[in-house]
Amino acid sequence: MGRGRAKAKQVKVARQLKYNSGNTDLDRLKSELGVNDAGDDSYDELAEKYADYAEDYGTEDRKDGTSG
Repeated sequence: MGRGRAKAKQVKVARQLKYNSGNTDLDRLKSELGVNDAGDDSYDELAEKYADYAEDYGTEDRKDGTSG
């Protein structure tokens, strides 16, 4: 016995999360998840790293008739 209270508590918490989550602190969530704010910097680094490959392989048509 005793599982009824635990289940009721879980249902209560689930309802609160579902219906009352409008005031989520997104900055705190990002810090908890460890998301860095690099943004476009990482894309720029990859673009520079693979630019030579794009020049070598990007302009030719493939053997199957598609481009890119």
